[in-house]
Amino acid sequence: METGQTGPERLVPASAVTRRRIWADLLLYPAHTLPIAAAPVMIAVALSLRHHVFAVLPALLGFIASWLIHTAGLLYNYHELLLRYPDNREHPELVQAYWDGELRSTTLARAIIACLVLAALTIPYLWEVAGWPVAVLGVIGLAASMSYAGGPLEYARYGLSEIVFFIMFGVVAVIGIYYAEAASVFGDWRKALATLPPEVWVLGLPSAALIDNVLIIDDMCDREADTSKGWRTGAVRFGIRWALAACLVLTCFAYAAPFWFWWEFGFSAWIFLPLITLPFAILILRMLHSRTQAQELDASARGAFLAFFYSLLLAIGIAVPS
Repeated sequence: METGQTGPERLVPASAVTRRRIWADLLLYPAHTLPIAAAPVMIAVALSLRHHVFAVLPALLGFIASWLIHTAGLLYNYHELLLRYPDNREHPELVQAYWDGELRSTTLARAIIACLVLAALTIPYLWEVAGWPVAVLGVIGLAASMSYAGGPLEYARYGLSEIVFFIMFGVVAVIGIYYAEAASVFGDWRKALATLPPEVWVLGLPSAALIDNVLIIDDMCDREADTSKGWRTGAVRFGIRWALAACLVLTCFAYAAPFWFWWEFGFSAWIFLPLITLPFAILILRMLHSRTQAQELDASARGAFLAFFYSLLLAIGIAVPS
Protein backbone atom coordinates (compact mmCIF):
# COMPACT_ATOMS: atom_id res chain seq x y z
CA MET A 1 0.00 0.00 0.00
CA GLU A 2 2.52 2.57 -1.22
CA THR A 3 0.18 5.34 -2.34
CA GLY A 4 -3.43 6.27 -2.34
CA GLN A 5 -4.92 3.04 -0.99
CA THR A 6 -8.03 3.71 1.02
CA GLY A 7 -8.42 2.02 4.39
CA PRO A 8 -11.66 0.47 5.63
CA GLU A 9 -12.69 3.66 7.37
CA ARG A 10 -11.49 7.21 7.75
CA LEU A 11 -9.54 7.55 10.99
CA VAL A 12 -9.30 11.35 11.15
CA PRO A 13 -10.87 14.22 9.20
CA ALA A 14 -9.07 15.46 6.12
CA SER A 15 -8.25 18.74 7.87
CA ALA A 16 -6.01 16.82 10.30
CA VAL A 17 -3.91 15.35 7.50
CA THR A 18 -1.88 18.32 6.30
CA ARG A 19 1.80 18.32 5.35
CA ARG A 20 2.65 20.74 8.14
CA ARG A 21 0.79 18.64 10.70
CA ILE A 22 2.39 15.43 9.45
CA TRP A 23 5.97 16.67 9.37
CA ALA A 24 6.19 19.39 12.02
CA ASP A 25 3.94 17.90 14.69
CA LEU A 26 4.13 14.15 14.15
CA LEU A 27 7.30 13.09 12.31
CA LEU A 28 10.03 15.57 13.24
CA TYR A 29 8.29 16.22 16.58
CA PRO A 30 10.61 19.05 17.70
CA ALA A 31 8.69 19.53 20.96
CA HIS A 32 10.04 16.12 22.00
CA THR A 33 13.21 15.54 20.03
CA LEU A 34 14.97 18.88 20.60
CA PRO A 35 14.56 19.06 24.41
CA ILE A 36 15.57 15.42 24.78
CA ALA A 37 18.62 15.79 22.51
CA ALA A 38 19.67 18.97 24.30
CA ALA A 39 19.53 17.49 27.82
CA PRO A 40 22.82 15.52 27.82
CA VAL A 41 24.56 18.24 25.81
CA MET A 42 23.83 20.87 28.46
CA ILE A 43 25.23 18.63 31.18
CA ALA A 44 28.38 17.86 29.19
CA VAL A 45 28.92 21.55 28.41
CA ALA A 46 28.48 22.48 32.07
CA LEU A 47 31.05 19.89 33.13
CA SER A 48 33.47 21.12 30.47
CA LEU A 49 33.09 24.66 31.82
CA ARG A 50 33.81 23.39 35.31
CA HIS A 51 36.99 21.66 34.15
CA HIS A 52 38.04 24.49 31.80
CA VAL A 53 37.80 22.46 28.59
CA PHE A 54 34.76 24.15 27.05
CA ALA A 55 34.79 24.39 23.24
CA VAL A 56 31.84 25.80 21.32
CA LEU A 57 32.18 24.13 17.93
CA PRO A 58 32.61 20.49 19.08
CA ALA A 59 29.66 20.88 21.46
CA LEU A 60 27.46 22.47 18.79
CA LEU A 61 28.33 19.93 16.10
CA GLY A 62 27.91 17.10 18.58
CA PHE A 63 24.43 18.34 19.45
CA ILE A 64 23.46 18.73 15.78
CA ALA A 65 24.75 15.25 14.89
CA SER A 66 23.03 13.72 17.91
CA TRP A 67 19.69 15.34 17.08
CA LEU A 68 19.90 14.35 13.41
CA ILE A 69 20.69 10.73 14.27
CA HIS A 70 17.87 10.69 16.83
CA THR A 71 15.48 12.14 14.24
CA ALA A 72 16.60 9.61 11.61
CA GLY A 73 15.83 6.83 14.08
CA LEU A 74 12.41 8.30 14.81
CA LEU A 75 11.60 8.51 11.09
CA TYR A 76 12.86 4.97 10.56
CA ASN A 77 10.54 3.84 13.36
CA TYR A 78 7.56 5.36 11.54
CA HIS A 79 8.79 3.94 8.22
CA GLU A 80 8.86 0.42 9.64
CA LEU A 81 5.54 0.78 11.46
CA LEU A 82 3.70 2.00 8.35
CA LEU A 83 5.18 -0.70 6.12
CA ARG A 84 4.76 -3.60 8.52
CA TYR A 85 1.59 -2.53 10.35
CA PRO A 86 -0.32 -0.30 7.87
CA ASP A 87 -3.64 -0.87 9.66
CA ASN A 88 -2.34 -0.19 13.16
CA ARG A 89 -4.13 2.73 14.84
CA GLU A 90 -1.19 3.80 17.04
CA HIS A 91 -0.72 6.99 15.00
CA PRO A 92 -4.05 7.54 13.22
CA GLU A 93 -3.03 10.77 11.44
CA LEU A 94 0.05 9.11 9.94
CA VAL A 95 -1.90 5.99 8.97
CA GLN A 96 -4.57 8.11 7.30
CA ALA A 97 -1.93 10.14 5.47
CA TYR A 98 -0.37 6.87 4.30
CA TRP A 99 -3.72 5.56 3.11
CA ASP A 100 -4.43 8.83 1.31
CA GLY A 101 -1.03 8.88 -0.38
CA GLU A 102 -0.03 12.10 1.39
CA LEU A 103 2.82 10.26 3.11
CA ARG A 104 4.94 7.75 1.21
CA SER A 105 7.50 5.28 2.48
CA THR A 106 9.90 6.55 -0.18
CA THR A 107 9.56 10.09 1.18
CA LEU A 108 10.34 8.85 4.66
CA ALA A 109 13.34 6.94 3.32
CA ARG A 110 14.68 10.08 1.63
CA ALA A 111 14.20 12.07 4.85
CA ILE A 112 16.10 9.42 6.81
CA ILE A 113 18.97 9.51 4.31
CA ALA A 114 19.01 13.32 4.43
CA CYS A 115 19.32 13.30 8.23
CA LEU A 116 22.16 10.80 8.13
CA VAL A 117 24.01 12.64 5.37
CA LEU A 118 23.77 15.92 7.29
CA ALA A 119 24.99 14.16 10.44
CA ALA A 120 27.90 12.70 8.45
CA LEU A 121 29.01 16.22 7.47
CA THR A 122 30.12 16.73 11.09
CA ILE A 123 32.47 13.74 10.94
CA PRO A 124 35.54 15.35 9.25
CA TYR A 125 35.86 18.11 11.86
CA LEU A 126 35.05 15.91 14.85
CA TRP A 127 37.47 13.24 13.60
CA GLU A 128 40.15 15.89 13.17
CA VAL A 129 39.85 17.15 16.75
CA ALA A 130 38.79 13.98 18.58
CA GLY A 131 40.12 11.03 16.56
CA TRP A 132 38.57 7.63 16.02
CA PRO A 133 36.84 7.35 19.45
CA VAL A 134 34.30 9.98 18.42
CA ALA A 135 33.46 7.87 15.36
CA VAL A 136 32.94 4.82 17.58
CA LEU A 137 30.57 6.79 19.79
CA GLY A 138 28.72 7.98 16.68
CA VAL A 139 28.32 4.43 15.40
CA ILE A 140 26.98 3.32 18.79
CA GLY A 141 24.46 6.18 18.71
CA LEU A 142 23.46 5.34 15.15
CA ALA A 143 23.00 1.66 15.94
CA ALA A 144 20.88 2.45 18.99
CA SER A 145 18.72 4.92 17.09
CA MET A 146 18.13 2.79 14.00
CA SER A 147 17.53 -0.46 15.91
CA TYR A 148 14.59 0.78 17.98
CA ALA A 149 11.89 -0.67 15.72
CA GLY A 150 13.87 -2.25 12.88
CA GLY A 151 17.00 -4.12 11.96
CA PRO A 152 18.20 -7.36 13.52
CA LEU A 153 18.01 -6.06 17.11
CA GLU A 154 14.63 -4.27 17.15
CA TYR A 155 15.01 -3.87 20.91
CA ALA A 156 11.68 -2.06 21.43
CA ARG A 157 9.92 -5.34 20.63
CA TYR A 158 11.62 -6.98 23.60
CA GLY A 159 11.02 -4.21 26.13
CA LEU A 160 14.66 -3.08 26.24
CA SER A 161 14.06 0.54 25.20
CA GLU A 162 14.25 1.93 28.73
CA ILE A 163 17.68 0.37 29.32
CA VAL A 164 19.06 1.51 25.97
CA PHE A 165 17.74 5.07 26.35
CA PHE A 166 19.06 5.28 29.93
CA ILE A 167 22.57 4.33 28.81
CA MET A 168 22.58 6.41 25.62
CA PHE A 169 21.22 9.65 27.08
CA GLY A 170 22.69 9.21 30.55
CA VAL A 171 26.20 8.03 29.73
CA VAL A 172 27.19 7.83 26.05
CA ALA A 173 25.90 11.25 24.94
CA VAL A 174 27.40 13.10 27.92
CA ILE A 175 30.77 11.40 27.56
CA GLY A 176 30.79 11.96 23.79
CA ILE A 177 30.20 15.72 23.97
CA TYR A 178 32.57 16.27 26.90
CA TYR A 179 35.29 14.17 25.26
CA ALA A 180 35.04 16.04 21.95
CA GLU A 181 35.37 19.38 23.75
CA ALA A 182 38.33 18.24 25.85
CA ALA A 183 40.10 16.74 22.82
CA SER A 184 39.67 20.03 20.96
CA VAL A 185 41.13 22.06 23.84
CA PHE A 186 44.03 19.68 24.56
CA GLY A 187 44.80 19.05 20.91
CA ASP A 188 45.31 15.42 21.91
CA TRP A 189 42.47 12.91 21.99
CA ARG A 190 44.53 10.45 24.04
CA LYS A 191 44.93 13.00 26.84
CA ALA A 192 41.20 13.76 26.65
CA LEU A 193 40.39 10.08 27.14
CA ALA A 194 42.89 9.68 29.96
CA THR A 195 41.59 12.68 31.87
CA LEU A 196 37.85 12.00 31.72
CA PRO A 197 36.54 12.98 35.18
CA PRO A 198 34.72 10.21 37.07
CA GLU A 199 31.53 12.26 37.38
CA VAL A 200 31.09 12.36 33.59
CA TRP A 201 29.82 8.77 33.81
CA VAL A 202 26.92 9.56 36.14
CA LEU A 203 25.87 13.22 35.89
CA GLY A 204 23.54 12.48 32.99
CA LEU A 205 21.71 9.63 34.73
CA PRO A 206 18.95 11.68 36.44
CA SER A 207 18.11 13.41 33.14
CA ALA A 208 18.10 10.01 31.45
CA ALA A 209 15.66 8.80 34.11
CA LEU A 210 13.23 11.59 33.21
CA ILE A 211 13.70 10.86 29.51
CA ASP A 212 12.89 7.22 30.25
CA ASN A 213 9.67 8.43 31.85
CA VAL A 214 8.67 10.00 28.52
CA LEU A 215 9.26 6.66 26.83
CA ILE A 216 7.22 4.79 29.45
CA ILE A 217 4.36 7.29 29.16
CA ASP A 218 4.34 6.77 25.39
CA ASP A 219 4.27 3.00 25.97
CA MET A 220 1.28 3.46 28.25
CA CYS A 221 -0.54 5.36 25.50
CA ASP A 222 0.39 2.74 22.89
CA ARG A 223 -0.21 -0.35 25.02
CA GLU A 224 -3.04 -1.77 22.91
CA ALA A 225 -1.24 -1.02 19.65
CA ASP A 226 2.00 -2.55 20.94
CA THR A 227 0.11 -5.66 22.04
CA SER A 228 -1.31 -6.08 18.54
CA LYS A 229 2.21 -5.75 17.09
CA GLY A 230 3.59 -8.39 19.42
CA TRP A 231 5.85 -5.92 21.24
CA ARG A 232 6.71 -6.83 24.82
CA THR A 233 7.18 -3.40 26.36
CA GLY A 234 7.05 -3.05 30.12
CA ALA A 235 3.51 -1.66 29.93
CA VAL A 236 2.42 -4.66 27.83
CA ARG A 237 4.18 -7.34 29.89
CA PHE A 238 3.55 -6.03 33.39
CA GLY A 239 0.62 -3.65 32.97
CA ILE A 240 -0.19 -0.05 33.77
CA ARG A 241 0.56 -0.44 37.47
CA TRP A 242 4.13 -1.42 36.63
CA ALA A 243 4.48 1.56 34.29
CA LEU A 244 3.21 3.96 36.95
CA ALA A 245 5.55 2.44 39.54
CA ALA A 246 8.50 2.68 37.13
CA CYS A 247 7.79 6.37 36.50
CA LEU A 248 7.65 6.97 40.24
CA VAL A 249 10.94 5.16 40.89
CA LEU A 250 12.73 6.99 38.07
CA THR A 251 11.37 10.33 39.28
CA CYS A 252 12.53 9.63 42.83
CA PHE A 253 15.98 8.71 41.53
CA ALA A 254 16.20 11.92 39.48
CA TYR A 255 15.42 14.11 42.47
CA ALA A 256 17.63 12.16 44.89
CA ALA A 257 20.62 12.31 42.51
CA PRO A 258 21.64 15.94 43.32
CA PHE A 259 22.18 14.92 46.95
CA TRP A 260 24.44 12.10 45.76
CA PHE A 261 26.38 14.48 43.48
CA TRP A 262 26.77 17.03 46.27
CA TRP A 263 28.06 14.42 48.70
CA GLU A 264 30.25 12.39 46.33
CA PHE A 265 31.74 15.02 44.03
CA GLY A 266 31.80 18.13 46.18
CA PHE A 267 29.45 20.32 44.14
CA SER A 268 28.14 23.51 45.70
CA ALA A 269 24.56 23.95 46.90
CA TRP A 270 23.69 25.13 43.37
CA ILE A 271 23.53 21.44 42.43
CA PHE A 272 20.13 21.37 44.14
CA LEU A 273 18.62 23.77 41.58
CA PRO A 274 16.75 20.96 39.76
CA LEU A 275 14.62 20.47 42.87
CA ILE A 276 12.73 23.58 41.76
CA THR A 277 11.06 21.41 39.12
CA LEU A 278 9.83 18.79 41.61
CA PRO A 279 6.25 20.19 41.81
CA PHE A 280 6.01 19.91 38.03
CA ALA A 281 7.19 16.30 38.19
CA ILE A 282 4.56 15.53 40.83
CA LEU A 283 1.91 17.12 38.60
CA ILE A 284 2.90 14.81 35.74
CA LEU A 285 2.69 11.75 37.99
CA ARG A 286 -0.78 12.82 39.13
CA MET A 287 -1.84 13.26 35.50
CA LEU A 288 -0.74 9.70 34.75
CA HIS A 289 -2.84 8.31 37.56
CA SER A 290 -5.93 9.71 35.84
CA ARG A 291 -5.31 7.08 33.14
CA THR A 292 -7.03 8.96 30.33
CA GLN A 293 -5.25 8.86 27.00
CA ALA A 294 -5.55 12.61 26.39
CA GLN A 295 -3.85 13.34 29.71
CA GLU A 296 -1.21 10.66 29.07
CA LEU A 297 -0.36 12.36 25.77
CA ASP A 298 -0.19 15.73 27.50
CA ALA A 299 1.99 14.19 30.21
CA SER A 300 4.36 12.90 27.51
CA ALA A 301 4.93 16.40 26.10
CA ARG A 302 5.28 17.85 29.58
CA GLY A 303 7.73 15.10 30.47
CA ALA A 304 10.03 16.07 27.60
CA PHE A 305 10.11 19.68 28.75
CA LEU A 306 10.61 18.59 32.35
CA ALA A 307 13.70 16.63 31.28
CA PHE A 308 14.96 19.74 29.46
CA PHE A 309 14.47 22.21 32.31
CA TYR A 310 15.75 19.75 34.91
CA SER A 311 18.90 19.30 32.80
CA LEU A 312 19.29 23.04 32.34
CA LEU A 313 19.13 23.67 36.09
CA LEU A 314 21.43 20.72 36.80
CA ALA A 315 23.88 22.12 34.25
CA ILE A 316 23.90 25.47 36.05
CA GLY A 317 24.57 23.70 39.33
CA ILE A 318 27.43 21.74 37.76
CA ALA A 319 29.05 24.78 36.17
CA VAL A 320 29.03 26.96 39.30
CA PRO A 321 32.41 26.56 41.10
CA SER A 322 32.37 24.91 44.50
